This record gives sequence, structure tokens and C-alpha cells, in this order.
Amino acid sequence: MSASSGADAPLLSTVLHDLHVELGAKMVPFAGYDMPVQYPAGIMAEHLHTRAAAGLFDVSHMGQVRIRAESFTAAAAAVERLCPADFQALKPGQQRYSFFTDNSGGILDDLMVTRMGAGDDRDHLFMVVNAGCKEADIAHLKANLGARCEIEVLADRSLVALQGPQAAAVFARLAPDSAKLKFMNGGAMKAAGFDVIATRSGYTGEDGFEISVANSDILAFTKKLLAEPEVKPIGLGARDSLRLEAGLCLYGNDITEKTNPVEANLVWAMQKRRREEGGFPGAGIVQRLLADGPSRLRVGILPEGKAPARAHTEITDAGGRVIGEVTSGGFGPSLGAPLAMGYVDKAHASVGTSVNLMVRGKALPAKIAAMPFVAHRYQR
Repeated sequence: MSASSGADAPLLSTVLHDLHVELGAKMVPFAGYDMPVQYPAGIMAEHLHTRAAAGLFDVSHMGQVRIRAESFTAAAAAVERLCPADFQALKPGQQRYSFFTDNSGGILDDLMVTRMGAGDDRDHLFMVVNAGCKEADIAHLKANLGARCEIEVLADRSLVALQGPQAAAVFARLAPDSAKLKFMNGGAMKAAGFDVIATRSGYTGEDGFEISVANSDILAFTKKLLAEPEVKPIGLGARDSLRLEAGLCLYGNDITEKTNPVEANLVWAMQKRRREEGGFPGAGIVQRLLADGPSRLRVGILPEGKAPARAHTEITDAGGRVIGEVTSGGFGPSLGAPLAMGYVDKAHASVGTSVNLMVRGKALPAKIAAMPFVAHRYQR
């Protein structure tokens, strides 16, 4: 999920735009699209409903790409030239979280990649990238891999996310094959009579699915999901508070081209072979940071009062010295308290360390906290 967008470009719409308006959504510009930030129930109610039952999110603004080569191994090896993940080791249906890096080891975008197919050389990679970065990402793929891979932009497909503890039961009614999936696995299947691509993944910390559907079918499919008693539509406001409680990064805020995977605490997304062999942009810098340690780290932060600290709030030590900055912050409805994440000097990154947040010129006490703030409930 990316917060960046072009301010002067005309807003685009997803296929579900009119349905959002019909449902009473408040629409706002986001990543170049006119998107629902909330429905009449409000962000707090939408957030808590997703934690208790099942929320449905329109994420069709994100980019979907199919990458093919002469063999699956060739396609996976090609994408490894741009990302530090081990894609060659993917089993059929397995998904990985990864990111594009630049020559400085900075993060150009984060993304999800799934091996699609029956487990032979005809398999391909299905990639989902952030809305605000997708034009640059697609250009990046074509410029660097176009000579060895077929890069197919799936502009004829929409994407929705069904998230929450009752999401699996709901989706199994429409797509019985979905019950076989575990976290970070996916595949093509029938759902409510439609051909879909579903992965058991999401951006809330809850169990759930991201479901790719043909544009021609998405309205009817979405209405079928919303007809299920556990399901309610959820906007971008609750999507943001849910991911923050889950300790998940927002591209453009918590990770950017000015942050690297080591300081962002994303080393887990770089499998051992890739960390050791390198072969991706900025690999030498990333390997040096792995060996020597970064100067700062992404951390969770819990303010001690009720006032939230927003992005760009300065973080100081007891003596008033600036030691970092908040990159995301707000109120956590499930937590019942404000929360934030950001970067601090490594010396102040230990859980329990006391810091101050400079909110409206006042130093508000806070502590470095473990993430996620609300436990993940993935079905592994």
C-alpha cells in the first residue's frame, strides 16, 4: 500500500467506484485514484468489525503483473536480479513478500509474488505492486527484464481483500478450494461461479484472502461477498489503522528509497541464499549492513498519554537530542491507545527504552515497543 500520488493528474476510478458511492462511502484521492476512506459506520466501527468478523476492501488500484520466461526457473532468476528474495525456491502456489532495491540498497517498492501453475516449466510469477509506484515498477520490470521475460500487465483484473477471523468461513462457501490454502499460498479457483486468483494473505494482521477477479465479473462477485452476513465494506482509513496495529509498513512512509531492508527490520524477507550470494541492486551495501549493523532501526512506539504522534514527529532522548522520527502514527482501535512506528538510533532501539515525542512543541513521554501491537492471526 502506497501513499504517494501525482497531485495534478486526473483521478482514476476502480470498477467498483459507483458501488462505493452507492454504499455511502466518503471518497478521497489516494495514489492517483478516487478511493473510499470510510463508509457511514465510520473508521472505528469498520476497524473493529474486521477484527471481529470479515471486512471487504477494494484494492483494485494496485498493480497486477504476470511474468513469464522460457521456464519458471528463468523467470524466477530474472526477477531475483531486481529483488533480494529467493523466488527460485518457491513451490507451486507459494507466495513471498519482497521489494525492489536500488543501487544504494534503498527500497523502491514492496510487493507480493506468487508462483502460479502446476509445478512445471510453464509456471509463471504473479506480482502485485503498490498503486502509487505501479507505473514506475512496470517500467522498471520492462527495462531490466524485458529482453528475457514477458511482462504482462493485468489491467483487465480487479483486486479485493477479504480480511478477518470469519473470512475463511465466508470465502469457503463461495470457493470451496480456498479451504486448502495456508498463509502465503494461493492459486486459481472458482468462487461463486467466477474464475479468480486467490492468495491467503493481506494487510491487516488477520487471516484472509486477496482475490483477483476479471473486471467484467468484479461487481457481481463483490455483491455476492457483501451479501454474506459477516461481511461489511471497509475503507482506507481502517485499512491504515489495521496495518499499523499489525506493525506492517506503508510504502512512502515507513519504507522508501531512503531506507534499506536491514534498518527497516525486513531481513526476514531476504532468504539466506540471497543474503549470502547477493546479485540484486545494492547487494554489497546490504551485505555490509548485515555484517556491521545499521545505524538506526525501525521500531514500534507506544505514547504514554492519549495524544497520537503523526508521521514526521521528532523523537528525542531524555536530554532533548533528536534520535529519530515517526513514520506512521495514529490511534489503534483494537489497542485502545495511540501507537506509532518510526526510526531511532540503534542505541535507543531496545524494547522498553524511554523516549519523547515532540507533539505540537511539547515533549510527550513514550516507550519503544515490540511489534506487532496486536497479535497476527494468520493460518500457517
